[in-house]
Amino acid sequence: MYIAPADAGVDESEWRTFVAAQGFGHLVAAGRGRDVPVVVPTQFVLEGEELLLHLVARNPVFEAIAEQPRVLMSVAGDWAFIPSTWKAIDGEDPLLGIPTTYYAAVQLVGTASVVEDPDGVAEILRVQLERIEPGVDVADPAVAHRQQLRTIRGIRVPLDEVRAKFKYGGNVDLAHRRAVVEKLRRRRGPGDLAAAAHTLRRMDQDREAAVGGRRPGG
Repeated sequence: MYIAPADAGVDESEWRTFVAAQGFGHLVAAGRGRDVPVVVPTQFVLEGEELLLHLVARNPVFEAIAEQPRVLMSVAGDWAFIPSTWKAIDGEDPLLGIPTTYYAAVQLVGTASVVEDPDGVAEILRVQLERIEPGVDVADPAVAHRQQLRTIRGIRVPLDEVRAKFKYGGNVDLAHRRAVVEKLRRRRGPGDLAAAAHTLRRMDQDREAAVGGRRPGG
């Protein structure tokens, strides 16, 4: 994906916080010699520098991984459409406003390894359950669901590349972004409050960058 300098991720904590909050993405496996890649919507866990997930063994993604194990997990969310009229402030002509969409997107890239051993799959499930249902007492999958474990496969993806994009008006001044934030808070549609929070956070980062002598958005 294209990432303009103003939309680039600021640091590792920014994209990690976003990815952890989403917890759901699209696993893309290109395979080899295919007309289109295999794309699988799935829940996952980011454990340190590694993606962990599981899928039913019949999923066609495993054929693609066997052909070529490089995969990409695409995570996108917290999006909100910004109408053209919202871009006009202080007497500016609303007819000249340019609509856009605010959103965050992170792409996690690595070489996948498939886990077939039931004990290895159970280990992945334990980590996922601990992260998704913290504090909830559940049966050990290796004991309670031993037979079902043979019908699924685990996937581990050690990460070697991360592409992070936070498109929240970084190409315009603080006054225009502040006006958009107020309208997002009033509209309160799906994603609006999250987009407003991202915009405010990155505005604060731009102020700090300016004080520190760095170019905001750079």
